[in-house]
Amino acid sequence: MNTTDRLWTVDDVSNFLGVPVKTLYQWRWRRQGPPARKVGRHLRYDPAKLRLWLDAED
Repeated sequence: MNTTDRLWTVDDVSNFLGVPVKTLYQWRWRRQGPPARKVGRHLRYDPAKLRLWLDAED
């Protein structure tokens, strides 16, 4: 990850994918969806890994 890139929030990913925030949390609970990591008590997404996950879903 480039040092100028920031990790995306659940809201960022929700807007990018066009899915509700609740869906992202359900995917996480079911171990589906894009890879996320916990930072403190918050979920964060690496934009590059999110795009790789999205490309792999085709």
